[in-house]
Amino acid sequence: MSKVLNYLGLSKRAGKLVQGTDAVLKNLRSKQTHIMFVANDASLATIEKVTKKGAFYNIPVITKFSTDELSHSLGEQNIKVIAINDIGFKKAIMKELKEVTNNEG
Repeated sequence: MSKVLNYLGLSKRAGKLVQGTDAVLKNLRSKQTHIMFVANDASLATIEKVTKKGAFYNIPVITKFSTDELSHSLGEQNIKVIAINDIGFKKAIMKELKEVTNNEG
């Protein structure tokens, strides 16, 4: 899983990451988002809102990480919702998540 978090940090440094619920949802409407992350300890309302928007726009929403994990990977504090605007990062993250899932099960 640490590779996924490393990709998040790289995407931020590359300028391909949006953070914050409002900014992410606004970004969704501009059709630039390729994948979203919501902290698994965010409020149920936030998780539900982002998950529903992701389903509507057919964007994967990952909820495997806590606020601390997401925040640490970005060098920020209290990060609950992020979106990545790069197809290359999305592919790398999805590949890593699939490998981890296959190794667990």
